Amino acid sequence: MSVQACAVTARTVEVPDPGDLVTRLPDPGGFAWVREGEGLIAWGVLARVGVGTGEGRFSRASAVLSQILTDVRAKDEVRLPGTGPVAFGSFTFDPAREGSVLVVPRVVLGRRGGRAWLTTLGGGPAAAGPVQALPAPGRIRYAGTSLPEMRWMEAVDNAVRAIRRGGLKKVVLARDVQVWCEQALDPRVLVHRLTERFPQCFAFACAGLVGATPELLVRRFGDRVESVPLAGSAARGADPDEDTRLGEALRASEKNRDEHQLAVDSVHAALDPLCASLDLDAEPWLLQLGNVQHLATSVRGTLRRPVRSLDLTGALHPTAAVCGTPTATALDHIRDLEGMDRGRYAGPVGWTDARGDGEWAIALRCAEVAGARARLFAGAGIVAGSLPELELEETRLKLLAMQSALASAGPAPVRP
Repeated sequence: MSVQACAVTARTVEVPDPGDLVTRLPDPGGFAWVREGEGLIAWGVLARVGVGTGEGRFSRASAVLSQILTDVRAKDEVRLPGTGPVAFGSFTFDPAREGSVLVVPRVVLGRRGGRAWLTTLGGGPAAAGPVQALPAPGRIRYAGTSLPEMRWMEAVDNAVRAIRRGGLKKVVLARDVQVWCEQALDPRVLVHRLTERFPQCFAFACAGLVGATPELLVRRFGDRVESVPLAGSAARGADPDEDTRLGEALRASEKNRDEHQLAVDSVHAALDPLCASLDLDAEPWLLQLGNVQHLATSVRGTLRRPVRSLDLTGALHPTAAVCGTPTATALDHIRDLEGMDRGRYAGPVGWTDARGDGEWAIALRCAEVAGARARLFAGAGIVAGSLPELELEETRLKLLAMQSALASAGPAPVRP
């Protein structure tokens, strides 16, 4: 879309607390970004930015989007990150693949720090509308995987052999599970259930990609930047004692700590040249979710100069947490071993505003929804000490997040 086509006015006004954001979304094809009750929902399309492919796709998209948002005349009474004109996006994991999405919506409803606002672009509703009664999906049926479990474990074994030969330290291998329903799946239903079950995660919906990810790729508010790489996983315990034992075993695991350090190092290497100061946690901590716990490290810095959040995203993606180390070698192994196209799974998903502020996460614990069908994804980091059967079990644990969102109105999911 040309820049002139977007020469409109964006008006942001403070509004009463809207309550549950997702239930306010009038369009199943709308956008959502919610964590612990705060975030953004949006609907309508003012502009679409062509992202294309290749290593320069983030910088190209950021430059075009910046011009579009700059040309929008903003009347912003709230002035918080996420007010004024905003773009939502999700990008393919593999730079060679088509399918990335970057959209400027016409209406945005947001809440942060006890304040709520409504932004309308080019005219729109004067209010957010009534609370929506979200429809329940029907029975979910599981329809197999792109790569059967036995062959996926063989792929893990091949990856371990490649790592032990040298030249590769880590590679992340993912797998998918296909499902279908008798009626179209409503992304709003899935996001709403995910916000209830995983409030610590970023629950999102963007052009059919729906999920709840725990991994913040980058947040930029002003000159402050933050990332929280995750790597190394374990199940939650059936009781507090078992939970503590599993968590301490994860923290003490040399295999998991090595895998985690590779992820932290990749984030540090990307952000350090852009930051005047950069601070990392001295030790990884446990991020405990409903069904799984991860090693996590917070990375916080102050930018040397203004860098838009979408450009920061391009500098960071793909991290070792979702690709491997070295990046190019790991990506070659992913293309050779996974037996599927990841699409936008493990790619960046999030939002950015006209000031360049924004939040981008890694699209994990997610599904690509198309009508009555969906593909669920999960992955595991493979290092020299990996055992195929344990890595398979890790993907099963991670798949439970989306399976639980699908299963509420029907029988419990079965393992594919």
